[in-house]
Amino acid sequence: MSEQKKRVVIIGGGITGLTAAFYLQKEASVKGLPLDIRLIESTDRLGGKMQTVVRDGFVIERGPDSFLARKQSASRLAAEVGMEDKLIRNTAGKSYVLVKDRLHPMPGGSVMGIPTQIAPFVTTGLFSFAGKARAAADFILPKSSPANDQSLGKFFRRRLGDEVVENLIEPLLSAIYAGDIDKLSLMSTFPQFYQVEQKYKSLILGMKKSTPATPLKKTGEKKDKGIFLTFSSGLQSFADALESRLEPNSVMKGCKVERISKKENRYVIELSGGAQLDADSIIMTVPHHITQSVFSDYRFFDSFKDMSSTSVATIALAFPEEAIEKDIEGTGFVVTRNSDYTITACTWTHKKWPHTTPAGKVLIRCYVGRPGDEEVVELPDDELIKIVLKELNRTMNITMDPDFAVISRWKDSMPQYTVGHKERIEKVKTHLASELPGVFLAGSSFEGLGMPDCIDQGEATVEKVLSFINMDEKKAVL
Repeated sequence: MSEQKKRVVIIGGGITGLTAAFYLQKEASVKGLPLDIRLIESTDRLGGKMQTVVRDGFVIERGPDSFLARKQSASRLAAEVGMEDKLIRNTAGKSYVLVKDRLHPMPGGSVMGIPTQIAPFVTTGLFSFAGKARAAADFILPKSSPANDQSLGKFFRRRLGDEVVENLIEPLLSAIYAGDIDKLSLMSTFPQFYQVEQKYKSLILGMKKSTPATPLKKTGEKKDKGIFLTFSSGLQSFADALESRLEPNSVMKGCKVERISKKENRYVIELSGGAQLDADSIIMTVPHHITQSVFSDYRFFDSFKDMSSTSVATIALAFPEEAIEKDIEGTGFVVTRNSDYTITACTWTHKKWPHTTPAGKVLIRCYVGRPGDEEVVELPDDELIKIVLKELNRTMNITMDPDFAVISRWKDSMPQYTVGHKERIEKVKTHLASELPGVFLAGSSFEGLGMPDCIDQGEATVEKVLSFINMDEKKAVL
């Protein structure tokens, strides 16, 4: 590579952008690459949805509260920035499904609602005898015909029937994607279920065979290990640690990208206030609708106009311990969409994450917002609190007002991977490679919502950028 520096601009300072900036700067440093790396963020802070409120001894997450431990890229990145000693697992405990004012324990051995143990499924009160009999048809139904894509709802209804879908699978999957499972893409969310069905024919038998057995508890071990990880100091501290490792003056906060255009072999990035920045390569980690707006001259981004996003909100309520007269053993519940509730899920945070709550206190975190019911997100704080308390008291008995509440609204924050999503994204990427070489997409709008998925995308894009710049240099030499 020649000594003339190539400029790589990363747009968006959430976890994907932070990951890309960190690993790109690391590669440049280790390999002595002449790169000028800039990270542009429109707000005055980095971290995106990773926002933590620390108040009166409470550690309250505004956005996500954790990530899956089995997806190791997040833990590996934490170790790279000196945060490994802050990682903490959740306390495993009972979780419930709320169906028409009754909390039903989640059937043991279920994986995303798919039973892998027969006894808990047969004895649960979540389903009628007819619903259980219909689910048993999974053992004899042939595997589905090969398909490029289909909705989650269509796939699971065929295998297990409507009742199991409505009372177990739908509330679990909708809690993750804040979407309608009859529209969400199977191949963009859970392709492994399709692969299991194709291999084993029966989804139940296939999941049983392919799911690792739960190890027996050691003598004296009191509680199961949870499957989630977070940081004892809050997820925002992870973003802060990543930012502290970036090169001085490489981050531009409070700069909104207005437009990007191609000029010969480089790109011109127009910023708010009239400033401009040239780039040889660009990593777009912002939501799809923002990407479309800054590349409005390129019609192949128009498909992003039709890609919807759901608005959600979280309501965290802090109480003294004595306020909860009717306590429930467990860590929280999800709500079926056929129940008359505004809440979509609830976490008893003080039980799931004991480190977040001072002794003698209780922290309850509720979620609202789903397709077709997003207006609730915009209600005033006092109305939201009133609704949540009223609905909580249908299953609990809360005798006091909260000491305080932390309400977080996330407008259009949950991109919807509807049927055909994967093919649409691949089509856009094909156009990018030919019409805007050196521009790459990564982030929650494209190939996964969770923190590890976004970290994976950030890492993978670093490799693409380095490959592109290397090829560009070779062409220049020739």
